[in-house]
Amino acid sequence: MRIVERYIADSIFRIFASTVLVFCFLYVLIDLAANLSEIIDRKVPLDILLRYYSAFLPVILVQTSSIACLIATLFTYSQMNGNNEIIALRASGLNFWQLTKPALCFALVISAAVFWLNERYVPTATLSSEDIRNENIILKVDSDRKKKADIKNLTFYGLQNRLYFIDSFDAENYEIQGITILGQDPDQNVSEKIVALNGKWTGLAWKFFQCQITTFEPGHFTRPREVKFYPEKLMDIKETPQDFLSQRLNVTAMNIKQLAAYIQRFAGSGAAKALNNLRVDLHQKIAFPFATFVIVLVGLPLSMMVGRRKALTFTSLGIAVLIGFLFYVANAVGLAFGKGGLFPPVVSAWLAPGVFLLAAGVLIKLKF
Repeated sequence: MRIVERYIADSIFRIFASTVLVFCFLYVLIDLAANLSEIIDRKVPLDILLRYYSAFLPVILVQTSSIACLIATLFTYSQMNGNNEIIALRASGLNFWQLTKPALCFALVISAAVFWLNERYVPTATLSSEDIRNENIILKVDSDRKKKADIKNLTFYGLQNRLYFIDSFDAENYEIQGITILGQDPDQNVSEKIVALNGKWTGLAWKFFQCQITTFEPGHFTRPREVKFYPEKLMDIKETPQDFLSQRLNVTAMNIKQLAAYIQRFAGSGAAKALNNLRVDLHQKIAFPFATFVIVLVGLPLSMMVGRRKALTFTSLGIAVLIGFLFYVANAVGLAFGKGGLFPPVVSAWLAPGVFLLAAGVLIKLKF
C-alpha cells in the first residue's frame, strides 16, 4: 500500500472506530434513560443490564456502521481538502478513483462485515436481547400491551396439517382479516383451501365470514373437486387466539437462508400478499449491507467540493446526516411500495441503492 493510501485509510479507520464507540455509548445512554423508571421499579441488577446490552451489540453495530463509515470518510477527505492536500494529490496526477480507493475499499469491508453480522449474529442477538428485556426490564403492563398489539402478516404451520396465512390479527379483540388456510394430506399435497374475508373468536370456536372452502382431487392442487361458499361459518380449527399469539414471525430473527427456505415452503400457497411481504424482507436483507458502500460513494465527491477551511467539521457532519437521512427515507419508501404491491420485491429493496448509485455517478462525472 502506498504511503498516501495508508495515511488516508488510517485516518478513516480511527474516526470510524471513535464514531462507532460514540454511537454505542449514545444508544445505551438513550435506551437507559427511556427505560429508567422500569429498571428502577424492577430493580434490575447490573449484570442483567450488561448481558442485555452485550447481547444487543451486534444489532447496534449493524445499525450504526453505515453512517459511521460515511462520517469517517467525509471528515477525512474534507480535512484533506481544507489543508489543500487534495489539490496537491490531484496536481501529482491522481484521479478521483485513485484518491478514493482507500475509502471505497474500507466501505466494501464494512459492507461485508455488516452482511456477516446480519447473517451470523443479529438473528440470535435479537432473540436473546428480546428475551432478557421481556423477562427483566419491561413492566408487566407494557408487556401485556405489546402482546395485544395487532400482528401483521401472520404465517405459521398449525394443527391438522394446515398452513395459515393471515393479513392481520387483532390480539385484543381476537379478530382476523384476510384469511387463507391450506390443508395438506399426509404426503404434503394440498387437499383443501379455505379463504375468508374475516373471522372472530366466539369464545369456543372461530367464526369465519364470507368464507369459501375448496377441496381438491388427491394429489392435484389445480383440480377442484368441490367449492362451497358460506356467508358465515363456525370452523373446525383447533388453534385458539393464544396459539396465534405464540406464532409471531420475527423476520429480524431469521437469516437469508432461513427466510428463503420459509418462503419456498409456502410458495404454492396462494397467500400472495403475505408471500410478497416476505420476499421484500428477503431482498432487503441482501441489499441492506450495500448501503455503506453506496452512501460513501455519494459522499466522496461532495466532501471534495468543500473548499473552505472554516466549519469543515460541521459541513462534513451536515452532509453525512443529510445523505443518511435521504437514503433511509428513499429505502423506506421503496419498501412501502414493494409491500403495497406497486413494485416487485427486488426493485423495492434495491430502489434506494440504485438511485444513490446513479446520483453518485452524476456527481463524479460533473465534478471530476
